[in-house]
Amino acid sequence: MLTGAAALAAASALALPACGLQQRLDARLTEAVPPPAEPAPKPPEPRIAWRRSQAVGDYAAGRLVRGVRLPSEGEHFFTWDPVLRRSPNRAWRRWGTDGLVRLVLRVAREHGAANPDAPRMSIGDLSRPRGGDFGPQFGYIGHASHQNGLDADVYYPRADGRERAPRWASQIDPRLSQQLVDRFVAAGAVTVFVGPNTGLTGPPGVVVPLVNHDNHLHVRIAP
Repeated sequence: MLTGAAALAAASALALPACGLQQRLDARLTEAVPPPAEPAPKPPEPRIAWRRSQAVGDYAAGRLVRGVRLPSEGEHFFTWDPVLRRSPNRAWRRWGTDGLVRLVLRVAREHGAANPDAPRMSIGDLSRPRGGDFGPQFGYIGHASHQNGLDADVYYPRADGRERAPRWASQIDPRLSQQLVDRFVAAGAVTVFVGPNTGLTGPPGVVVPLVNHDNHLHVRIAP
């Protein structure tokens, strides 16, 4: 039986391999844990060629003079092509009056600031570069209005948080969608069309249910 210094030396010798094994296990575990992912860089602030625009004629029979093109994306918004079902929307579908573009960007900033963890606001069609007919020949079912740069489509935020347009009312986030409706009303929209199956509400005569709007709202401003 070992006693004294001999017993202590024997215990130390037995402990060394165990310590070495633990160090190797710790090293492997450290290597197996991936480093934290870098946050995705925010899109640069878009540059916009601002100019004073003029909406001529009616929403459904008009044209756009000196229109302003909405950028393809920004920190608080992205654009969606309703025909090709992809982002960004094509440039020739993103023109409006300077007033409309400013209002849409302002609502996007306010919505993003109030909901930093929500997906960016999704913007669809505005008008063509010089306005005019935007009917079915331009894809899908086209638009009866969107002719003088005062109309814009904005897709409801999806409940799953994906940055793409929903297809049906069952896919939308009702709380965030109602917030968007309320923000556009507060910003001065004269009409906000919403889908009849969305449950979204607002002032009568301003927020109006309309078929084919279960996946997006249609905001209209005054000339």
